[in-house]
Amino acid sequence: MLDANLVMADNILSILKSQGKRQAELADGIGVSRATMSKMLSGGRTINAMELKKIAQYLNCSMDAIMQIPEVPVEKDAIQAIMGKVETEGAREALRVADKVSDLIVFHNRVRRNGMKRMNPVEE
Repeated sequence: MLDANLVMADNILSILKSQGKRQAELADGIGVSRATMSKMLSGGRTINAMELKKIAQYLNCSMDAIMQIPEVPVEKDAIQAIMGKVETEGAREALRVADKVSDLIVFHNRVRRNGMKRMNPVEE
């Protein structure tokens, strides 16, 4: 299932890029803080209907263009959702390694907990 926040964020970023505009300009244009805009465009904060309307007006596009579902789905990698869109292959590879390391840590923790449970004597 697609995350609507990520779809809208990706579409807004594409429109901004095509118009040569920056996130900070959009934030100022619709009257939100730059931090709020950053959260919106990383998918970390929901864009409400009024903000969507203001963004569409500022970018001179339709709300449908912002909500358009892409033919290729937006990546739902948890690491990417936390870190935002990654541009370079080196950064993508680093995130893949970090994801594998975090999986190993979680696995090790589960094994350790299960081992500790089995060390307790069985009560009859």
